[in-house]
Amino acid sequence: MLTHVRGHLFRAMVNIGEWKDQLLLARMRRKARSLKPGSSLRCFNYTVHINDGPNYYTLYKDIFVKRIYHFQAERPSPFILDCGSNIGMSILYFKHIYPQSRVIGFEPDPAIFPYLQENIACNHLGNVRLIQSAVTGREGQLAFYSDGKYGSCLAEHGLRIAPEGWTEYKVPCVRLRDYLTEPVDFLKMNIEGAEWDVLADSEDRLRQVREMVIEYHHQPGLPRTLHSILELLHRHGFEYLVNDFDAQTNAGVCPPFKLTPESSYYLLIYAKRMD
Repeated sequence: MLTHVRGHLFRAMVNIGEWKDQLLLARMRRKARSLKPGSSLRCFNYTVHINDGPNYYTLYKDIFVKRIYHFQAERPSPFILDCGSNIGMSILYFKHIYPQSRVIGFEPDPAIFPYLQENIACNHLGNVRLIQSAVTGREGQLAFYSDGKYGSCLAEHGLRIAPEGWTEYKVPCVRLRDYLTEPVDFLKMNIEGAEWDVLADSEDRLRQVREMVIEYHHQPGLPRTLHSILELLHRHGFEYLVNDFDAQTNAGVCPPFKLTPESSYYLLIYAKRMD
């Protein structure tokens, strides 16, 4: 009987917590609509300079509330590779949960990188190295398209010309494998369709990584590589699960299901090396 009551109390507490989160997010979403580029606001103990209100809202919801990049480190100063740092919300979260962590953040977008630099500098975060490069399967320079907020891709991943309203840049590229020379506690990868190229290029060094979260992009023009990514992870001793964010972030996965050549959706792949 006591166990039954405890179960009801636990579920009630979870429901109350979720309700509070939804109220907080609803208020923040309304506020975000009016925020202009360059605005600053408080996020926990941090000051965040934003490039776009809705982008900040989505990052806060997914990273700080849903905790999509949370992991349990086995040491107090984990080494983290953050591929696709945007304005730095993921790095702020990593330093929030592990203040002594060592982080390398990669962000190629010339319009966004200054926000990333400012958010790391103004919060006086140590042991963070920022690299203004795209993470790809080879070195060099490549054409890069960006909306200056959160949408971007390398031209070689499906788009021949920049979408209307986007800007084309030439950006330097680095290989992930060159940073897998020591044990990595956590790898975060949100690189807008380049994930398979990078993982395939780094295959012989992936066992340096203990845990990772990869954002898989299913978008028009991109090759369908989800099966290849999962098979590669399995082959190298990783257990994995696949998550689809939520309907607000990822409407493309909501029922009734529909797939066309123009379908667009995203998946999170969480993987952990178990052997």
